[in-house]
Amino acid sequence: MSLDYQQVRQQVKELGENAPIRERQVKEQREKALRHLQEYSHKLEALREKVATARKFDPTLRCALPADDSLGRFEALDECFSLPELPQSATILAADGSQIAPDRHAEVLYGLINVGAIQMRLGTSGAPLISVESMLIYDDALFTPSDSLLSEDALALQRDLKERQMLVELSGAAQKPVITFTDGPMELWGAKDAGDSADFKRSLGVYLDVLEALHLLEVSTAGYVDKPAAGLVIRLLEVAITPTDELPQIKDKHPLRGVSDKFLYEKILKPGERSAVFAMQSKSAVNYKGALALHFFYLNVGRTGHPHLARVEIPAWVAVDPVRLDNLHAALVSQCRIMGSRAYPYLLHRAHEAAVVKQEEKAQVTQMIALELRSRGVEVDEISYKQSAKDLPSRTRY
Repeated sequence: MSLDYQQVRQQVKELGENAPIRERQVKEQREKALRHLQEYSHKLEALREKVATARKFDPTLRCALPADDSLGRFEALDECFSLPELPQSATILAADGSQIAPDRHAEVLYGLINVGAIQMRLGTSGAPLISVESMLIYDDALFTPSDSLLSEDALALQRDLKERQMLVELSGAAQKPVITFTDGPMELWGAKDAGDSADFKRSLGVYLDVLEALHLLEVSTAGYVDKPAAGLVIRLLEVAITPTDELPQIKDKHPLRGVSDKFLYEKILKPGERSAVFAMQSKSAVNYKGALALHFFYLNVGRTGHPHLARVEIPAWVAVDPVRLDNLHAALVSQCRIMGSRAYPYLLHRAHEAAVVKQEEKAQVTQMIALELRSRGVEVDEISYKQSAKDLPSRTRY
């Protein structure tokens, strides 16, 4: 049975009727947020103290945090930093990955991680160099310590690790200075509280070792978040405007709900400019210490009249070094401009093209494994009846 369009149409109509009211409310919230951004722009120490107090009542508090003295410079909340000169020579590396998750409905049970990396050298005319690593996951590796099948999240965790490990390998052999970036946050995500949390802790240990290796190699590394939806600075402002005696209820206080950081910084950053560098207040921040402490800034990679915001996550060793920070800033804007009006780092786009596994490639790997097993006299399961029904030619559902 197809969609009941009559039901959907009625709900769309209700959505449309409420939209102007909601739009007016959001506009008011946005104006309020901009006023608070200016009000607290230079009150950095007071903001840090207020966040420290709020954290006592909500240990899971996640927000921006004005960088402390370790940054070695003062950067106001609403300050804008012009596009620096692109270094005459530098190695730029980008990595991206994709995966095939284990499918119990398929003939054979396996997983696969495919990582693509691409390297170019500024100041030379040579073509970018492409590297691809494919890792098949099978047998015991398909299961977590709690004996459950690897989930999409667990596989993505392994993929993120593989991307960074590949950057370490390539950076070690590359000509300095080296600038690297991956798609998405630098903060490692995974099943921290689920049955495989022990596996996450092991992966986190490996990940921190990888970051330390990049640090020792003096690499300017970053995680690039395109069109960010988070409200890290907005949450900082919400903490700021909450009266001290109401901080015990901070978890439920969202006076600027509906406004995002994206709106704030698209309003104040000109094309090519970056925001102040912020530290990260989060439950997992304790895992990233010293030179590995996570920071971020916002970057307008759009053009005049058409802003486009990205959040760039960086470790402390990049945040405290003005030269590394400027080189990264300039390289990302330069990469995005190669893509024209659809601003996104060119090398990340190329790395994604190298890493993506198409449906026909997945089918070919499945057949390859099935043929290998049969050739050795090993029985291969049949496709589940549920999957067979989905694969019927007449079945065209999304």
